[in-house]
Amino acid sequence: MEVREKPAIKNRPDEWMIEQGMAGHKLPILNQTGKETVPLYPPQPDKIVQDKEAIRAVGNRKKLFAREREGWVGYVEWENYPEKKAKAHKILTSQTFPPCPDYQWGPIPGTNPVLPGDDFKAWHTAIGGELTTVADDSWKTVLKEKHPEMLHLLQFPYNGEPPKRLTTSKVITPNSLHFVRNHGGIPLIDKDKFELKLDGLVKNPKKYTLDDLMDESKFPRMEKTITMQCSGTRRIEQISLYAGQGDEVPQAPWAEGAIGTARYVGISLKKVIKDCGGLINGAKHLELYGVETYVKDLDVGNYVVSVPWSKVKANEVILAWEMNGEPLPKIHGYPLRVVVMGYIGARSVKWLYRIKAIENPSVAPVQAREYLYFNQQVGKYNLRPIDGIQIQEMPVSSAIMSPWSKQTIFHNGKIHCKGWAYSGGGRWPERVELSADGGFNWYAVPEEQLSKKGKWTWRTWEIDLPCDVEGWIEIVCRCWDNSLNTQPLNVRAAWNWGLHVTSSAHRIRVYSVNKTRELTKKRIAAFEKSGIPLAPLTRYDAVPGGLTDQELDEYWKAYPRDVDE
Repeated sequence: MEVREKPAIKNRPDEWMIEQGMAGHKLPILNQTGKETVPLYPPQPDKIVQDKEAIRAVGNRKKLFAREREGWVGYVEWENYPEKKAKAHKILTSQTFPPCPDYQWGPIPGTNPVLPGDDFKAWHTAIGGELTTVADDSWKTVLKEKHPEMLHLLQFPYNGEPPKRLTTSKVITPNSLHFVRNHGGIPLIDKDKFELKLDGLVKNPKKYTLDDLMDESKFPRMEKTITMQCSGTRRIEQISLYAGQGDEVPQAPWAEGAIGTARYVGISLKKVIKDCGGLINGAKHLELYGVETYVKDLDVGNYVVSVPWSKVKANEVILAWEMNGEPLPKIHGYPLRVVVMGYIGARSVKWLYRIKAIENPSVAPVQAREYLYFNQQVGKYNLRPIDGIQIQEMPVSSAIMSPWSKQTIFHNGKIHCKGWAYSGGGRWPERVELSADGGFNWYAVPEEQLSKKGKWTWRTWEIDLPCDVEGWIEIVCRCWDNSLNTQPLNVRAAWNWGLHVTSSAHRIRVYSVNKTRELTKKRIAAFEKSGIPLAPLTRYDAVPGGLTDQELDEYWKAYPRDVDE
């Protein structure tokens, strides 16, 4: 009798999920460059190590990273001190930290906050000094200033958006519901201790207090209603189909709420530059410095970006201290922030403390190495910042806020839909269209059901969308702006490794139940009469009121199942 060796059991409890792509972060990379395929498995969690001697050699962290200015809580100046940056980098690279969980390949946690940001918290704590408690202090500010129903996508650095039902409930977004995209802790700055420095390639560098900037005899006021949009808006659509990586901050799974509209009061940056005697020596860009500490590739710095002089010259960059009739909330940049009209939110620096005139765009990470739009063949293994387009103006976009994807809708031939549409760069939504059949037939939203046009603002809309069919349907929304720009029709056309700017037509799948159909109306009535819940749609329930055996028999007599030879 042949004896065979018992095969080794290799299956894991989650084998089926891995095979079906529901836990892609556990899959090995297959190296097929040689004669045999070699699997490259993801590393197991490493033991947390720390070179305490190297960290001690850096020096006293409380003194090294102490508070820079009286009345500026949570602020460390990095950009003027390369040696300080080097010491913080040494601290972060002399130890390891728990890995950030990879949710793009697997389920997103059903919690609020969704992601805790443990890596960023650990980095700030490791640097210590003024940053020791910044994560906890920031969260207290979030809870104090934000609406209790806010969706907290990333606890630290804080990223949050309003729930769909509240995003477009008002044309002007209340401060407590306006989305927030932070890159570091929320500093707490005393207005009376505040100072703005304007230097670099200007004729007469100056410093300003907030009272100086608010002096109407020197700087005329500007008041503008402006929509601000994060380049990550609707990122969840890209993630759900094709994972990516993007910036250092964990990819917050933004939905359709990373956009908001507010009324800002401030002054034109152009006027302040004029007060400094104007630009000199070929300056063409303005570098904007924010107080928050940002960590990129374990390098530490302040939040720095730049905007071109042409944008400033057009009076399209505001230094703002008021939002919707109130002083800026702390979480939105109190006491002073930048608002760049029509650009991605990342350029509208919060907690502004310095403006520097420079010749070329900033080489700071957020400007030169992040917020880049790559070709679809660029990924982790061939990425170069110079291959990405720096994202400035937002393209035309739109979103359906109601109904929600995978909802069942009972209707009488029309499905009520609500949403928003926006286009950056001073363009505006001219027409919004919806389709109930995946994009074959389009219905325009009636003009009276669109909010007022504005050069720098979104338009909210609603429509009773005709729908005769039953079963699964795909509702699609797209916008045309006044330059006749419109949205690509599928997510793949907009996918990029950085997961930025999901500008494709917004698609949701809903289950249509049309009560104008007589059979549907009777069947629903049978459910209701028997007290049988209709949700969820996929749950099986025995519903009385179907055909009797006699009715079935009579049917087959009238319409035989088989045919005679």
